[in-house]
Amino acid sequence: MNKTESREDYLETILLLMRKTGNVRSIDIANELNYSKPSVSRAVGILKTNGYITVDSNGYIAFTGEGLRLAESIYERHTTIKKFFVDVLGVSETVAEQDACKIEHILSDESYEKLKNFR
Repeated sequence: MNKTESREDYLETILLLMRKTGNVRSIDIANELNYSKPSVSRAVGILKTNGYITVDSNGYIAFTGEGLRLAESIYERHTTIKKFFVDVLGVSETVAEQDACKIEHILSDESYEKLKNFR
C-alpha cells in the first residue's frame, strides 16, 4: 500500500467512524482496521502534521476543513464506484465493496468523472 492509499484509507475510516459514533480516537481506528496501536498512532501523527486532522488533549480526532473535504471526496469515489459495479455491472455487493476499495485509489480523475456521469 502506498502513502497516498494509506492516507486515504485512514481518512475514510475516520469519516465513517465519526458518522457512526460521533467521536473517534486512535484506538477506534485500530479496532476498525485491525491495525496495531503503534501503526495507527504513527499514521494519526502524520495526518495531524499534514493538516488533515487535529487531536485534542483527550485523544479525540477532528477533521480540519481540508481533511473533511478530502475524506468526503474519497468516500464519494468509493460509493460511486461500488454503486456502478452493483447497479450497472451486476457485481455482488461483497465483491463490489472489495473492488471499490482497491480502485478508488488508482482511478484517474478523468475516468472517475466518466464513470460518475455514466447513464
